[in-house]
Amino acid sequence: MLNYKQKKNQPLKGNRFLISVTVLGSSGPIRFVVNEEDLVGAVIQTVLKSYAREGRFPALGSNLNDFLLYCPISETEALSPWDNIGSVGVRNFMLCRKPQTETAIDVEKSPSVSRKATGSWKTWFNNALTLKISSH
Repeated sequence: MLNYKQKKNQPLKGNRFLISVTVLGSSGPIRFVVNEEDLVGAVIQTVLKSYAREGRFPALGSNLNDFLLYCPISETEALSPWDNIGSVGVRNFMLCRKPQTETAIDVEKSPSVSRKATGSWKTWFNNALTLKISSH
């Protein structure tokens, strides 16, 4: 597991700003202040800790390597854990679990069973909106 903690005795550099991170499947965003020099990996770690501390569902776990942070304007590309959060230029993000990969062994064992591919958060969001509109 990668370690993204910054040392507490280091002076803060750069600007601080409020970000909002929506966790896919959760009831609402998590908001907190970050330094523009903070790494994306550190932001993911902070979101996971805050999410668990607040007792939100569904439970996510604490392994930051299982998650990707997306920027709504970059559509399909996840942010690199080594990028600075301030380099993106936005304040709203989406945290999603990494897609599960199917191994060739699993395909050989059950060739007649096909798994539905996991879509992006935008596909999930559009489907949720469609269901909500059709139920009213």
